[in-house]
Amino acid sequence: MAGTLAKVLIANRGEIALRIHRACQEMGIRTVAVHSTADAAAMHVRLADESVCIGPAPARDSYLNMAAILSAAAITGADAIHPGYGFLSENARFAEMVEAHGMAFIGPSPEHIRMMGDKIAAKDAMRRLGVPLVPGSPGALTSLEDAESVAADVRYPVLIKAAAGGGGRGMKVARAPGELAEAWGVARTEAKAAFGDDSVYLEKYLDRPRHIELQVLADSHGNVVHFGERDCSLQRRHQKLVEEAGSPILSAAERDALGAQVTRALRELGYRNAGTLEFLWQDGQFAFIEMNTRLQVEHPVTEMVCGIDLVKEQIRIAAGEALGYDQSEVRFHGHAIECRITAEDPETFAPSPGRVTTYHAPGGLGVRVDSALYSGYSVPPHYDSLVAKLVVHGATRAEAIARLRRSLAEMVVDGISTTLPLHRAIVENEEFRRGDYTIHWLERFVARRLGG
Repeated sequence: MAGTLAKVLIANRGEIALRIHRACQEMGIRTVAVHSTADAAAMHVRLADESVCIGPAPARDSYLNMAAILSAAAITGADAIHPGYGFLSENARFAEMVEAHGMAFIGPSPEHIRMMGDKIAAKDAMRRLGVPLVPGSPGALTSLEDAESVAADVRYPVLIKAAAGGGGRGMKVARAPGELAEAWGVARTEAKAAFGDDSVYLEKYLDRPRHIELQVLADSHGNVVHFGERDCSLQRRHQKLVEEAGSPILSAAERDALGAQVTRALRELGYRNAGTLEFLWQDGQFAFIEMNTRLQVEHPVTEMVCGIDLVKEQIRIAAGEALGYDQSEVRFHGHAIECRITAEDPETFAPSPGRVTTYHAPGGLGVRVDSALYSGYSVPPHYDSLVAKLVVHGATRAEAIARLRRSLAEMVVDGISTTLPLHRAIVENEEFRRGDYTIHWLERFVARRLGG
């Protein structure tokens, strides 16, 4: 048992809820699963020590229902709540409410969740701490004229981005002055619709960057450690499909320099628990874009190369424990790759909920599958389409790719459409195998497959 934590409520669903449950079980911590009516037969519900139905299928009435989740925690006597990712994981008000009810929130402080959730405030903080940024506006734009002035300074192409959100929503490119007015208007409209806030800012648009992120853990005793980088450049519409640890294009010296800069900044900030800082990398230069104050979907690739269970570490930190090791003790071994398998048509990406008639997960040395699927399970239409994460590890990147190719061929998910065929095509592509790609590569690859 970690510290004084004896029972953890898992405020999530699917593979991440199951992932957290497994970590708790190995630590001797009892678990409480919460679920909607649509998830009554979900694997995390079946395996948890206790379960509580918190509402009907729509997320707003269940997994986003703070009162229902807190009530479930109170009636089951939970000591802490782990939010996973998505849903309430980066909701500062929820974190405050958890702590106000005398429970530990297994995540950062409400202050830092709020700070990093505002992209402008996050950039301001990193600027003060000496972390490099993409050239752009110092804060929210006040008018189209303001945007035009900043764009002229940083030079086209430029990117208009929502201050209050992410995931590609409220994000528009203007490649020339004549395109700025439309990008400005559309970005603000999308930002208002998605986040209830039409504040936007402007950045220089990089034409061939890599998306590099750095995983960190920080305890409440002033210790901050990084666990290397992940390359998440294979994206479609700003949604990651494949992630690697480490990056095919970074050297150990670049990793060490970035890690030292980031850990120093977070130590000065007083940050606590897990976090991921995301950067764009181009021509040897890093530029901070945002920080995620939660566990990432792609955390398994980091665990595979470092041998550290990040969820267990989160729980220990929330219980008040120190990390117990320093940066010099973190070792990186081999290479890991993750494929996000979603319940979507592999060509149109239309959602494909339904009953899974056959499910077979690949296995063997260096293969990990994080999934809550089972034969006979019905994938509901109400939530994110992620159904499995296939993660492989090898002594080298070439070995990891060979293992990934074999594992993708073995994996079976029948009854619904999935993106498995797309991943099988990616792993056969010579550019991918060379590590020769940017954040724009996958869009072009998908278009070529479809004859576009």
